[in-house]
Amino acid sequence: MKYSIFFLLLMGCVTARAQTPAPVNFNAEQDHQNMMKQLGIKALRPGPSGNEADANHANYDEALANPFTSLPDALTLQNGKKVTTTEMWWKQRRPQIVEDMEREVYGRIPKDVPAVTWAEKVVDKELVGFYPVIARQLVGHVDNSSYPAININIEATLVLPANAKGPVPVLIMFGRSTLPAPGQPLAADVEKINDAIKELLIKAHPELKTVFESYPAYKPILEQSPFGPGGFPVMRGDPPTNMQLIAAGWGYMLLDPSSIQADNAEGLTKGIIGLVNKGQPRKPDDWGALRAWSWGAARALDHLETLPAVDAKHVGIEGVSRYGKAALVTLAFERRFAMGLIGSSGEGGAKLHRRNFGEAVESLTGGEYYWMAGNFIKYGASEATFGAKTGNDLPVDSHELIALCAPRLTFISYGIPEQGDAKWLDQQGSYMATLAAGPVFKLLGAKGIGVTNDYKTEKLPPVNTSLLDGELAWRQHDGGHTDAPNVKYFIKWANKFMRYGKEYAGK
Repeated sequence: MKYSIFFLLLMGCVTARAQTPAPVNFNAEQDHQNMMKQLGIKALRPGPSGNEADANHANYDEALANPFTSLPDALTLQNGKKVTTTEMWWKQRRPQIVEDMEREVYGRIPKDVPAVTWAEKVVDKELVGFYPVIARQLVGHVDNSSYPAININIEATLVLPANAKGPVPVLIMFGRSTLPAPGQPLAADVEKINDAIKELLIKAHPELKTVFESYPAYKPILEQSPFGPGGFPVMRGDPPTNMQLIAAGWGYMLLDPSSIQADNAEGLTKGIIGLVNKGQPRKPDDWGALRAWSWGAARALDHLETLPAVDAKHVGIEGVSRYGKAALVTLAFERRFAMGLIGSSGEGGAKLHRRNFGEAVESLTGGEYYWMAGNFIKYGASEATFGAKTGNDLPVDSHELIALCAPRLTFISYGIPEQGDAKWLDQQGSYMATLAAGPVFKLLGAKGIGVTNDYKTEKLPPVNTSLLDGELAWRQHDGGHTDAPNVKYFIKWANKFMRYGKEYAGK
């Protein structure tokens, strides 16, 4: 009888192991081919080259940039009926756009995504510039009990002003999780550390004793200042973004996207996407990396909502380039975020899919396809069981992604090609999308950026022109591939709508 029970237990363990598949380790080409096979695609149109010297270079001629006559109307239901009330938007039209965006463009977040438990790894009193702060390094552990082969720990750093008199707004920024200025030991303690290091070095290498005797003032570890040499920060131009936020009474969080989902195709069977899929390849409407990063930002917001020092009703999201795409996706789908600073986001972000200028739909169906849902690849197909498709066949476009952010604070930011914010990003096409989102903001009682909101006729405004009167904002600065020159404008603009800051104290 004992042997029978042992045998049954053993067989149960073997069966459990058999039911838990090992992660698939596709390379990028294998994963891409797997998705094309699922979709019935035999060939794709190649994406344009960013090098203007190449024969297949991207189009930069405005006369050829708008091959399609019009965009999908964000305020027309799929049955052709016009949206005329806020109720029709929230209950009918917005869900239609969300469904199309999830199915065809960015993918769906599964219903069974595991929970995240946050813990503080480090709490440190530091300085950002001259401003005292409390910095916390956080780790968000994703429950992997359903598939232990994949382990995910989301890395984030939260920095709050130390002298705040109440809850503060916070800007979550996609980027590497680092402490601003880790606290250093006092001078007397540094001296003790140096003495101990010298003693250990001499013990291991006796010949060093004469070296140290020849240079008695030498210290293996120097006393450090968070401000660098001279003890004061060196400023050229605007202060760093984090210093501007703290100076304005805000907090900020640095959220590492790579700790959520790798920025490559090989990682699709790992990270949070791989964990939910138990290490197996994606289905066509599964989420891509942009949506996975946005999910991580929402989990960070979950944690911020538990902190009394944070004004959780005024948390924003920020990113540049691919992280600008992710920030816009986050703001569009996660309605708890109050605002967003969307920097140089290009195709897959604020740029119109239906524009033939710079980065194209085909750039993301063959290249960084892993950012998107598998279904998005269909729109680069030249030969498939369903025929050929182009960006014009998409049921939605980027102006509707921006419209999903309405009526919350949405700041679209770009630089100029001359300084490195390449024409590839299509500043004009992104401006057109921002204009075309305006009617939805207006319907919901907010304000867009244009005079007429006619994306076909209004011209890109001069560089450094601030269109910041409404909840939907646009500013093209004269810098490069960054949103840093627009940060001071973003803070002032957001403060105005939040009624936050020194100028609004007591009002």
